[in-house]
Amino acid sequence: MKAKREFRDREDVEVAILDALVDRGGEGMTVFELRAAVEVDIDTLEDALGELKTDSLISVEADDGRTVVLPDDRVVPDPGAEPDEEEGLFDAVRDRLGL
Repeated sequence: MKAKREFRDREDVEVAILDALVDRGGEGMTVFELRAAVEVDIDTLEDALGELKTDSLISVEADDGRTVVLPDDRVVPDPGAEPDEEEGLFDAVRDRLGL
């Protein structure tokens, strides 16, 4: 599952983080899990997490002795909503052109 369309006009690493968090559901991810999922260096990940936190798109919580990052509820699409096929096509074209 991907983050809502209105949150996809951000830096690629930020979108990748949001997508990974949304895909994980309410469980959240540790920084190390995010680093593996997004495949960027720790400095880039830290900067992106800072931006997302500043914009209130993520939260950080302690859960059973581990610190996890969670997406804000407004980033998560409605599970009953149909995926937007145009968005998939647009994303594919945008990715192909490197935009």
